[in-house]
Amino acid sequence: MTPFHLAFPVDDLETTRGFYCDKLGCEPGRSSETWFDFSLFGHQMSAHLKTGDNTDASSGAVDGKAVPIPHFGVVLTIDDWKALAGRLEAADDIDWLHKPMIRFEGEPGEQATLFIRDPSGNTLEFKGFASLDAVFAH
Repeated sequence: MTPFHLAFPVDDLETTRGFYCDKLGCEPGRSSETWFDFSLFGHQMSAHLKTGDNTDASSGAVDGKAVPIPHFGVVLTIDDWKALAGRLEAADDIDWLHKPMIRFEGEPGEQATLFIRDPSGNTLEFKGFASLDAVFAH
C-alpha cells in the first residue's frame, strides 16, 4: 500500500504542530513559514496556514451518530487504535466529538472509532479493525 497525501487548512502552525506531533505522536517533516508536513501513521499530511473562512456546518449520520463533513483520519489495527485512544483519553485538552466506541457491532465491518477536532477545528476520525480485511466489508 502506498501513502496518501492530504493538505488541510489550519489557524496556527505551532499549535497544530504541537497537537499532531505531541498529542498524536506524528513524526514532523519539512516545513516553511506557511505550512508543515508530518507523517500520520505513514501518510503525508500538510498543514497550511489558512487565509479566509473554512467553516462548513454539514454533517451526515452514520450508525445513529452525527458525523461532520468533511473529516479525515486513518484506519488502524485494533491494537494501534486502542493505544491511540488511550493516549487521547489520558490528555485533558482533547476536543472530543465522539469518544471511543464500537460501531456496527456484530455486523460486517465492525469497527472501533473516535472523532476529535484539531486546534483549527478540522475533524479527524480514527478507526480500528480487528482485521484490516473488514475495512470494505458489506
